[in-house]
Amino acid sequence: MKVKAEKPVKAEKVSKVKAEDAKQNKGKRRVRDEEEDDERRDESMGGDADGNGDDLDEEGASGSPKGRKRTRLNTNGDSHPADDDDDVIEHERVATLPRDTDGFIPGSIVRIQLQSFVTYDWVEFRPGPYLNMIIGPNGTGKSSIACAICLGLGWSPQILGRANEINSFVKQGKTSGHIEIELKGPEGKPNLVIRRNLTSTSKTSTFTLNGAAATGREISSQMAALNVQIGNLCTFLPQDKVSEFAAMSPQDLLKETQRAAGDQNLTAWHTTLIEAGADMKKINDLIKSETDQLKQMRERNEAIERDVQRCLERQKIEQEIALLEVLVPVQRYREAREKYQIVKAEQRRCHNKVVALKDKNAPAHDLLKRFALQHKKLEKDREDSKRSTQSKFKKINERWNEDEKLENDVEDLNLKLETLESEEKDRSAKIKRIRANIDSIREELAKEVKLEKEEDLAREMNEVRHERQNVIGRKRLLEAEMKTNLDQEYRSKSQLQQSQEELRRLDNVEVRKLQMLSRWDRDTADAVTWYRNNKDKFKMEVFEPPYLSVNVPDRAFASAVEMAFSANNMKTFVAQCQEDYDTLNRNLNDNQVLGRKVWVTTWYRARIDRLFVPQPMERDELARLGFSGYLLDYVTCPQGLEWFLQVELNLHRIAVGSHNVDVNRAMDTVCQSRTGPANFIAGTTYNIVTRSRYGKKLAQNMTRDIGEAKSFVAASVDPELKNRIDGEIAEHKQRLDMLKEEHDDLRYKLSAVEAEDSKFQQRANDINARREAIQREVQRRTTLTTRQKRDEGALRVLLNAPSVEQERAQIKKGIYKISKQRIAIVKEYKEYAKSIIEEQSRATRANHAALKELCNRKDERYNVALAEFNRADEAFKAIKAESKQLLLDSRNAIDNCDPDTNKLYEEIQNARFQYDQKLEEAEAAGTAPPSDQGIDLRSTQDLEAEFDAQKAQLEIMLNTNPGVIEEYEKRKRDIEALERTVEQKQSNAQRVEQKIKKARDNWEPALEQLVARIGEKFSAAFDRIGCAGEIRIGQHEDYDKWTIDILVKFRDDEKLQLLTSQRQSGGERSLTTILYLMSLTEQARAPFSLVDEINQGMDQRAERAVHNNMVETTCKEESGQYFLITPKLLADLQYHKRMKVLCVNNGEWLPEERGLGNMMNMIEGYVDRQKHRAANSA
Repeated sequence: MKVKAEKPVKAEKVSKVKAEDAKQNKGKRRVRDEEEDDERRDESMGGDADGNGDDLDEEGASGSPKGRKRTRLNTNGDSHPADDDDDVIEHERVATLPRDTDGFIPGSIVRIQLQSFVTYDWVEFRPGPYLNMIIGPNGTGKSSIACAICLGLGWSPQILGRANEINSFVKQGKTSGHIEIELKGPEGKPNLVIRRNLTSTSKTSTFTLNGAAATGREISSQMAALNVQIGNLCTFLPQDKVSEFAAMSPQDLLKETQRAAGDQNLTAWHTTLIEAGADMKKINDLIKSETDQLKQMRERNEAIERDVQRCLERQKIEQEIALLEVLVPVQRYREAREKYQIVKAEQRRCHNKVVALKDKNAPAHDLLKRFALQHKKLEKDREDSKRSTQSKFKKINERWNEDEKLENDVEDLNLKLETLESEEKDRSAKIKRIRANIDSIREELAKEVKLEKEEDLAREMNEVRHERQNVIGRKRLLEAEMKTNLDQEYRSKSQLQQSQEELRRLDNVEVRKLQMLSRWDRDTADAVTWYRNNKDKFKMEVFEPPYLSVNVPDRAFASAVEMAFSANNMKTFVAQCQEDYDTLNRNLNDNQVLGRKVWVTTWYRARIDRLFVPQPMERDELARLGFSGYLLDYVTCPQGLEWFLQVELNLHRIAVGSHNVDVNRAMDTVCQSRTGPANFIAGTTYNIVTRSRYGKKLAQNMTRDIGEAKSFVAASVDPELKNRIDGEIAEHKQRLDMLKEEHDDLRYKLSAVEAEDSKFQQRANDINARREAIQREVQRRTTLTTRQKRDEGALRVLLNAPSVEQERAQIKKGIYKISKQRIAIVKEYKEYAKSIIEEQSRATRANHAALKELCNRKDERYNVALAEFNRADEAFKAIKAESKQLLLDSRNAIDNCDPDTNKLYEEIQNARFQYDQKLEEAEAAGTAPPSDQGIDLRSTQDLEAEFDAQKAQLEIMLNTNPGVIEEYEKRKRDIEALERTVEQKQSNAQRVEQKIKKARDNWEPALEQLVARIGEKFSAAFDRIGCAGEIRIGQHEDYDKWTIDILVKFRDDEKLQLLTSQRQSGGERSLTTILYLMSLTEQARAPFSLVDEINQGMDQRAERAVHNNMVETTCKEESGQYFLITPKLLADLQYHKRMKVLCVNNGEWLPEERGLGNMMNMIEGYVDRQKHRAANSA
């Protein structure tokens, strides 16, 4: 296209035509059924066979004819739930914002201005408030208007399905451009003028709003407030997205329909249902899982409960046995001890008795021997002497006891006297030692030590610190610079490694191609990586997208081959069987294995002969016409991928040759081919050959230039990118060298400063050492002074103590006094003894016979007592030895028992000890004994019997694993915790269920009402063209899988079938799409809608019906603004006074005078000439 650069305003013009006076239904042609059948056959053979025809891109953005795309669309619905309403809302149809007096609805487009945008140098036009039909030849820039609306209002280029970067829309050869769109403002407010400024060298853009700078977020906020929905295919359907509408999943269709029409809360309610439903499913799954787990845990505990009981009983018996093993020896000792006490008392009694009798009988026997020959005295004298002697013996005993007491007192005084002498020696030694210490301390204190003044040292230290401050400051500054240097060096090394690694990856062709794919389409690249890591999931090989798997060895044909691929073709995964196709879609598009929602293009067709269209020419014909071969001949790819290239792209049917190809002959040849028309490439021109559907059905040829290849030459290293990386590496290395030099310089400076600082440190250390010497001397003198005071005090105490001689004299006086008392007692004792002896002598002489008889009698008693003592003594020795052994056994039993048994034993013994104490107190007081309730008073025999019984019980019990109790108790705790968790989740489930019910009570009736209204319009539209259509809601337990299903029937012998991207033809899909969108129009809330070339592939009857229906629907009083972009029109169509027709004119030459290009003037001139001609002929 040639454009005059000096006058860009005239490069393109948009002419506005108002069809106010156009006559409707004028000269309608009748179309025979046979002709319609022929047209359908032509459409299937000519249009769809090659995937070309009217599907060509008007703008040349992709440079390729579009094959029928079977892609899955990724659409993002409104994911912000509204607040739950307490009551179910009564649903009414929600209309758009009120229409102003000029006919425009707030948010509709009032004016569009473009500069240096795609095909336009500069243009400005004003659409109408109702239907705007944009027409013009192919390539003039009709679809560019759709692009301008999308981009100018802040949406991403991704919406358009064309170029991915915003700078790609700047006109070629221009450095900058802009899009300016004026939107109707809300009632009572001015219009919104939004401008987006583009730069060809930058992927970013800037916005202005009413002349002031604005952010993309502010623009998006304004669009949301006006309910502009360009991201919704139901309201904005660009040319490159038409096929994706049919490929849209029924789930996405429901979401997009909700956003476009009906109650404004539909999407919020649906989002709430989806999220709450997912939460509910997750909670129910958790409840079921945890309930099953709870049941299993209970069953497992019930299964081992008997073992646990037996184990507990066994442990109880073992504990009882362990306790009895302690109690039995203790009780044995206790009983032996009681017996020992009894035997001991008996032995002592017998012993005392024997001793007493022996002592008592000894004097009698002695007297009997001495006075054996003495005569018997008178009985009266004996009795008198006996009584007198007994009295004197009593007094002697009294004096004896008194003497013993005095003797003890004397011993105490003597002991004290001896101790006094020892203490006197110690005191003398202490006095001598303390005096020596005091003298030593005085000598130490008398020594003079020359010490520096603390003030002088402090002043000297302050001077050092002051002088050092400058050095420390320089040192810290250098250290900080050193740290900064090291940090920069580390970052530079990391950046160098990254650049080197990036350069290595750049040299790897496969890695480089995958990186380029990732920059172009991250989702597809991530899907490739996932597939490479999960090939084991597939039955057969799945071919990676042609961008990676197709190569063109001869670069001379790279542009021609790349022209045949659309963007989606380049990114399509090709499966070889239905199972792999389903697996691919399920994982990538449904299950979000990439961690996010993506939609990856996939393809599979069974190898059926009818799908394969043979080549239009034989090889010899190719050579005669100047062709080199077919595109497929210049492609290398995996063998199984050729089926995709043949069926979907027809590479085996597109001939390619140099500029020497005879185009006219080639066009005639391919048009007459029995396999139907085909396309071919001559030099850099792509020729699309079709047969006219009207009249003589002559051959038609549309041409377009082939752009330079980008994808199939991308394997080579991008010089600009490589130079950039090389420059970065050199820059990083240079930076590292500079940093190293800087580091060495800093290191040298730091070393010098550290050396200077070390001198100050040495001076400071010297001052500190001198200060410490002063402190040590002061501390030493303080310690000596303290010791001197302490010793002097101790010396005074010792010197002031009483005199030893005085104390000794006092003690001797006491001894002398006691000695005199004892002498008196001895004298008195002696007199009594002499008197007793005399009386005894007299009594003995008088009592010889009686004494002998008495001795005999006493000896007999003594012998009996001695025999009794011997028996008691033997029993005592035996019980003593037995008690000693039993005590040892009981102590061993207590020491060897486990802590638990020891604790039980202590409790039993403490209770028994307290009981015994209370019993003794009661017996002493003569009161009732205490209660023995809870006191173990069993005898040894009882305990041994119990021990034997428990041992027998233990032997008959089966041995169980002790760990079963711990397992049981742990599981019991887990069961209790899990029960609480399940109760909490059940409570949460009830709350979520109430939330779901509340949202569904609002959402479902509103959705049914909306679908019913759309379905009524949709079915009526199909009835008018002799076909059938129906809209249904598909319910599912998962609210995210609710669907809107479009069912259509185009032939009488068919049943209603679900609309898919594969089942219906391109024309049928286009017809269904436009009828659905028209049915949606009356319910739509968006201020404007747009469809681009939706009439592709329709026959005349359907196209006429669709056009007339659209005019009728979009020109109603309550309808919103609508844009219809189409490259062709049938004759005698219906028009309406509310619609506006925008004609896009473009070409190699435009008139200099602006009036010559005014189409309205041309139409009016034509009408006038026709009137004049009619008048003349009359």
